[in-house]
This record gives sequence, structure tokens and C-alpha cells, in this order.
Amino acid sequence: MHNPNSARHPVVTATAIGDPQDAYDYDYYVRRLEDTWLVEKSIAVRIMRMPFLAVPVGGARRGGYYPVPCICFGLAVRDLLREHAGFPDLRLHWSQDPETSDVVEWGEKPPRLWGNDDDTTLGRFYGYSETAIAAFTRRRHPTTPSSAMPEPCSPTAP
Repeated sequence: MHNPNSARHPVVTATAIGDPQDAYDYDYYVRRLEDTWLVEKSIAVRIMRMPFLAVPVGGARRGGYYPVPCICFGLAVRDLLREHAGFPDLRLHWSQDPETSDVVEWGEKPPRLWGNDDDTTLGRFYGYSETAIAAFTRRRHPTTPSSAMPEPCSPTAP
């Protein structure tokens, strides 16, 4: 059970650091967003000593999210982002999957998807470039040519 009063629970803080370029994932977004000007309007949010970007909505980007380790940090990040433009409709989304973290979301709600086009649709929703989406899709769903099946050999064949 989650206990924020436990001595083992990290101190809950969320701080906006001055320069988006100091965030660990700055280059990631510069290389992948369609509207790269959003990176300069991003907030580098530091929790547990690690700054990561919260990228606002704008241009092709209709929504965003910031993963958090627990609800305590989620509330702190949500409250921090309320002070900045570009983060409408802030909400905390509790993860249904224990393998994934909770997230602070903003902007439009992400589409609920089924099928093969999920990565492309979500990539466009989050404002990634077509080049970045195609590269991600190729890595996630590699297409390898099928090879001809060899003739079956009898276990007694020489």
C-alpha cells in the first residue's frame, strides 16, 4: 500500500528549472516534434533530482503527459503546471497497469484506439513529425521479408 508518510517515501517536490535545454529529454523532443518551437515553451520539471520536459499543447500537438512515480508527485506536477500557459485541462490519470506509471495529462484526452494504426494516430495526437512516427513504427513493427522454407528432411536421410 502506498504510504507517503513512510520514511522510505521520497520527499515530494516538483520544481520548474529555468532552461528547457537542461532537461534530460530535450534532444529527444527536438528531433521528434513537428512543431519544434514548442520545445522552447516547454517546462523542465524536476522531481527526485531529474528534470524532464512537460511539452505544452500547440501547433499539431493536441495533448501531453508527464509520467510520475506516484499520485503524490502527480499532484505536485499538476499544481506546478497550472502556473504555466499551454497546459489546459490538467488531470491526473491513475495507471491501471502496475507496470506503468501514473501520469499527469493535459489538453485533449488521448484517443482510445484499437488496431494497427494506433502508433500513427497517437504520434500525430502528441505532435510528432511524420518522420519520427515512421521511424518509431518501423522499430516497433519491423517488416522482414519471409524466407523460403527449406524442404523438410527426414531424420533418417543422409
